[in-house]
Parts: sequence; C-alpha cells; structure tokens
Amino acid sequence: MEVLFISGVSGAGKSTTMDVLEDLDYYCVDNLPLQLVPTFLQLIENAGYKKVAIATDVRGINAPQEYANIGEMLDANRVAHKIIFMECGDAELLKRYKLTRRRHPLMEQKDKNIQHAIERERTMLIPMRERADYVIDTSFLTAAQLKNRLLDILNESRNEGMRIYTMSFGFKFGIPSEADLMFDVRCLPNPYYVAELKEKTGLDEAVNRYVMDNEKSKELLRKIEDMTAFLIPLYEAEGKSQLVIAFGCTGGHHRSVTFAENLAQYLKTKGYAPRISHRDIEKK
Repeated sequence: MEVLFISGVSGAGKSTTMDVLEDLDYYCVDNLPLQLVPTFLQLIENAGYKKVAIATDVRGINAPQEYANIGEMLDANRVAHKIIFMECGDAELLKRYKLTRRRHPLMEQKDKNIQHAIERERTMLIPMRERADYVIDTSFLTAAQLKNRLLDILNESRNEGMRIYTMSFGFKFGIPSEADLMFDVRCLPNPYYVAELKEKTGLDEAVNRYVMDNEKSKELLRKIEDMTAFLIPLYEAEGKSQLVIAFGCTGGHHRSVTFAENLAQYLKTKGYAPRISHRDIEKK
C-alpha cells in the first residue's frame, strides 16, 4: 500500500493537492486525527486499497510531539509512507485569506489575530516539516505548476531515488523556502544593463557567454560544483528524498538562470539526473 501524508500550513494548498491525488485514484481522507491513523490504515488495507492520501493539520493534533511521533509509529508498523509538506510565505497566505475570507483554524482557539495564528501554527508544525520527504513552496505556483510538481514527486517516490533540482529565482519576487542550498549571484556582471541582452534570458547562449566569460563567475561555479559534488553523496547516505539547489539574482532572468543551467549540466556529467526549473523567468 502506498501512503502519502499531506501536511503544511493552512492556506498553502493542501486541499488543491488532495484534489489532484483524488484524480489520480488515491483514496483521500482530510483532517484525520493522528491518533486514528493506525486503525484507519489497517481498515483501509483490509479493504484492498493500494493508494491512500491523508491530509493533516493542526486541528488533528493535541500537541506538536504527536507529529514527531507519527513517523516512528509508521516505521514500527512497517507502513511505507512519504510526507509532503506544503509551505507558503506569510504575505501570500494573508492575501489568500483575504481573498477567500476563510477563517484560520487556530483563530477559533486562542488567537484572534491571523498573523499570530499563522506564526503559532508554524511553530506547531516544525516536527512534521523536519520529517518531510518533500517540501513544496506554493507561494508562486499556479495550480498547473503544483500538479506537475506533485506528478514529479509521485514518480520519484516510486523510484526511491533522491531527486535533485537546480532552480533559479528573482529576489524581487521572494526567496523560495523549499531551497536546501541557496546561492546569491547578484555579485556578478548583470546582462540586464547590456542593451542587446536585456530582453534575453540565461537560456540564450549570448547571456550565458556574457556571464561566464567573467573570471569571478567561472571561479564561483567551480567552487559550487566542488561543494555539491561533496555534499550530494552525504545527503544520499542520510536518505534525503530531494535536494533543491537555488540560485537567485535580481529578477530571475539572467545570472541565476545561467548558473542553474550550468550546474545541472555539471551534475549530469557526474551521473545525476537533475531537474531544472526557472521560477520567475517569465515574470516582468
């Protein structure tokens, strides 16, 4: 039986994720109290279901330690599982709550201020986030992009290999919280100020050449290549499911794209199969 646990901050997209999984023939249960998980899984396995998705949030726990214990309980019962944690920045969460006029689940308890409720929820969810096999930051994702990311993850979990992502982003649009390693390449020459390169991106050879013709760029890339070649086997030995290596520049069009592409090419020569994503390349 394939079991997925979907957790994360309220408003980050758990419901959308469950809709996607339901379309993929998962038996989906939302907001199941963690104390009922072992009994539920036994019943569902006896009924012959092969793919199960369980969404949990802070309403389903009495204390944060219950999140820390859930993994040990599942391991002890030899239940194969993956945990997907849905993340989102505070500014985007506040905007979503304002648009939908939904009430944050903790506002029905002690907190009357939504910002305080979000902060308290993050603290309560720390144990689950630390145990998560995958973290998805939905702050800047469309529904279609989220679906594609989930499809990638489901394929990865079946292959049981660590997936490496190299991604680019623009600092002006926010830092990706899912990044495991993050490099700021705003210190390098900016093609934006070259008239014939301004409207191009790091996917264009002319931009790539402009950035990498600089000796500082070459040296920085070599150091990052050496470091990632050293770190990746350590992460693999630890059993990490995904590694997100992010590069940021001002707008996410030129330097960060160049470095994400070049590092991915280097990793391929080392036998890895990195996925490349350019979060902000189409934003103005």
